[in-house]
Amino acid sequence: MYRGRVPTAESGTLPLFLRLLGDPLRWRLARELAAGDRRVRELVAAVEQPQNLVSYHLRQLREAGLVTSRRSSFDGRDTYYHLDLERCAQAWSEAGTALHPALGPREGTPASKRVLFLCTGNSGRSPMAEALLRHRARQVEVASAGSQPKALHPNAIRAMAEYGITLRHQPTQLDSVRRNRFDLVISLCDRVREVLPVFPGSPRLIHWSLPEPDDYPAFRHIAAELDRRIRFLPVHQEV
Repeated sequence: MYRGRVPTAESGTLPLFLRLLGDPLRWRLARELAAGDRRVRELVAAVEQPQNLVSYHLRQLREAGLVTSRRSSFDGRDTYYHLDLERCAQAWSEAGTALHPALGPREGTPASKRVLFLCTGNSGRSPMAEALLRHRARQVEVASAGSQPKALHPNAIRAMAEYGITLRHQPTQLDSVRRNRFDLVISLCDRVREVLPVFPGSPRLIHWSLPEPDDYPAFRHIAAELDRRIRFLPVHQEV
């Protein structure tokens, strides 16, 4: 299985990234996964294609290193698929450069957004995500909460210190924010996804299937994963 950088094209050869995403079904699958982590049955319903065909194309994307998978922490029989946007951005940039060196990404104009991060305990993943987004995009109004909140984990504080962030957070009950208006509501664990309330204003719902960290290395890994994903949040464009 390919695990390194997405291969780029030699002169005159269509880049692998464009060949993969040029397929209409793989493009639709990538678009679904760009909106958040999905299970196979959700992808099957979204693209209205047989499961064996969806699984085949997911395997193509996985072998190219564009998609990863992880067993659900809510139901181990389920698998969540995730589109690696950082790798896609790199491959897209390389494909553009192969066409002309002047082609590259353009900076968007920041727009104020209201974002809510949710996990079960609101003690690790969601307060770290809240702090990281606030650190990266100061124009964003960001909050976090949990379905079963508990005290802030000391390893979350340690992990955020590596980003120059002093993490201070009072665990918040999900019910206390369910009547507030948000533009984005992002669930960070499979359990809280199953108990999401209906929020006013129909915010965009995004799911990131991230396991609950236990030891410090796991907290560092989750912090790095959150930071990568937050870089590609649609907070600079209309949702």
